[in-house]
Amino acid sequence: MIVSAIVAASANGVIGREGDLPWHLPDDMAYFQRTTRGHCVITGRRNWESIPPRYRPLKGRTNIVVSRNPAYVAPGAAVVGSLEAALEHARSLGELEVFVIGGGQLYREALDAGLVDRVHLTRVHAVLEGDTHFPALGPGWREVWRQEHPADERHAHAFTFLLLEREAPERERIEPFPR
Repeated sequence: MIVSAIVAASANGVIGREGDLPWHLPDDMAYFQRTTRGHCVITGRRNWESIPPRYRPLKGRTNIVVSRNPAYVAPGAAVVGSLEAALEHARSLGELEVFVIGGGQLYREALDAGLVDRVHLTRVHAVLEGDTHFPALGPGWREVWRQEHPADERHAHAFTFLLLEREAPERERIEPFPR
């Protein structure tokens, strides 16, 4: 199973401010929906709670919420106690590619543990204030795809869609777009 992180982050790594996105980028939201539809998405409790209730659970996806509170209830989602349990749940469903969708703590845990194979990164070309950050990616990542998007009447900031793949020995390399 491929483990992907999908995130939009400003030039200074900001991904959130006071439980919300610090931008409105409709084409990025459409990219997120297209990319994750039909897959399992793993989110931390705080990130789950930051999603407006009318959008929870995210439609067309198996929603998995990670919470240390065993009594936590997330209607329409499976609740598990750890990232490892979330990955095992996705595996048990036959998932081919699971998406870690945030927040900052869950991204950091997944990256620090070396669990992430791909990063679908929307790089927002702006330096913004925020209280939640995406961790810096260390060495060992290569860009396999990019698409530029200029600022326009619907998007206050220019941004770039990037697909990054963790470097692996040639025999273990993941196909960037499974057939």
